[in-house]
Amino acid sequence: MLKTSENTLDPDDWPSFRQQGHQMLDDMFDYLEQLREQPVWQGLSPAQREIFQQPLSNEPSDLAEVHETFMKSILPYAVGNTHPGFMGWVHGGGTPVGMLADMLAAGLNANVGGRDQAPIELEKQLLQWIKGLFSFPETASGLFVTGTSMANLISVLIARTACLKKSIRKEGLVNSGLQLVAYTSASAHISIAQAMDIAGIGSDALRMIATNDNYQMDVEALALAIRADKKAGLIPFFIAATVGTVDVGAIDPLSAIADLAQLEKVWLHVDGAYGALAILAPDLAPRLQGIERADSIAFDFHKWGQVPYDAGFILVRNGEHQLDTFATPAAYLSRASKGLSAGSPWPCDLGPELSRGFRALKTWFTIKVYGPEKLGQVIFATCVLAQYLKQRIELSPQLELLAPVELNIVCFRYRCENPNRINADIVIALQESGIVAPSSTTLQGQLAIRAAIVNHRTTISDIDALIAATLAFGEIIETTLKLSASHLKRDSLA
Repeated sequence: MLKTSENTLDPDDWPSFRQQGHQMLDDMFDYLEQLREQPVWQGLSPAQREIFQQPLSNEPSDLAEVHETFMKSILPYAVGNTHPGFMGWVHGGGTPVGMLADMLAAGLNANVGGRDQAPIELEKQLLQWIKGLFSFPETASGLFVTGTSMANLISVLIARTACLKKSIRKEGLVNSGLQLVAYTSASAHISIAQAMDIAGIGSDALRMIATNDNYQMDVEALALAIRADKKAGLIPFFIAATVGTVDVGAIDPLSAIADLAQLEKVWLHVDGAYGALAILAPDLAPRLQGIERADSIAFDFHKWGQVPYDAGFILVRNGEHQLDTFATPAAYLSRASKGLSAGSPWPCDLGPELSRGFRALKTWFTIKVYGPEKLGQVIFATCVLAQYLKQRIELSPQLELLAPVELNIVCFRYRCENPNRINADIVIALQESGIVAPSSTTLQGQLAIRAAIVNHRTTISDIDALIAATLAFGEIIETTLKLSASHLKRDSLA
């Protein structure tokens, strides 16, 4: 049992506590070192789920016993994104360095909503680095957030304020007498529509622009939609282009969209959830030409940047717009020129959160320890693996590629009768096998096996395992269904 000092929650016996802490750290090092010996994913049995259905006990528990529960009942049953065989969704794999940095941040327990402190200076340094990456001006501002979904919402709110002026915060949309409309690709992430909903503008005011054969936003269709809305007396205020669409990893034509946004005087936002960090890879960066002209960019360090969850970021070209949208004076948040209340503006002036964790530390450690060049190499390597997977699919008569491979996402299927049913079963079989874990999506009515190669640990052997297992499960499932259909037919005739 953990013995605490009389009036605190600190341990009474620090040496014993230190020993248990070292054991917990070593267990996590062992877990990360031995990932390949574990299944990518495994489901919990009903008995295992019952562990998390027990009522709250008023008695304290021993730290070692709670840790043992974690090791036996939580660690083996996570989603599996640390594993090299995880290709289900665009989840980063994390790193041992990031894990240690998160431990340091938890020990420091800094609230980086404001005040004069080193953690905020570190976040400002990261902002300077990020401005340089995307060729943004010194007037730009930025903020660490939970992820791109929050960053997209913040961008909609800032664009709304920039369009209707600061008074909209007090008067509200209902008193403006204006109807705002926004635009994004039919392949965009659902968080864009959610942002419109939460911002009070309404998801019906979001125009979903058609895509071309490469799943990129059709710029001509976008131009027509903006002009039609203007003619109808509506106010176009926001365009969300995408770098790395969620289904296939497509990149919208950023320069052409930037030209149109400039012509029509509409805020240009780039949802670069994972794709924006391609800017770190010299072989990929040219594909992002035009991103430097955006009014705001949202992206996640916890995806291609391999920072542990969560570490999203919103970058805004004109910092005054961000301040106008969120800064809120209050007596208990008063500022001073010196002392603990110095350092204005504070991060809480740039977003909706006053209490904020020190997300920037694990990002800073990751960039400092590995270096941007190494991170760029890892990003490019996942794209090389995607091209290898594409080639394997094209060389297999039993497999079919369903979308172009722009970055690191490959969508394909097993050729067969009743392909949607069989490929859905293949995906589940792959996940339950523990060998490899892709996800599925639907492209033009066709169910696709979707492999998102994001993890820095993934190698050619994992791609080969995906191909081999897909072919094996496809044959088994197809044969089983045919036998089942044959038996049903025979029974009906009898």
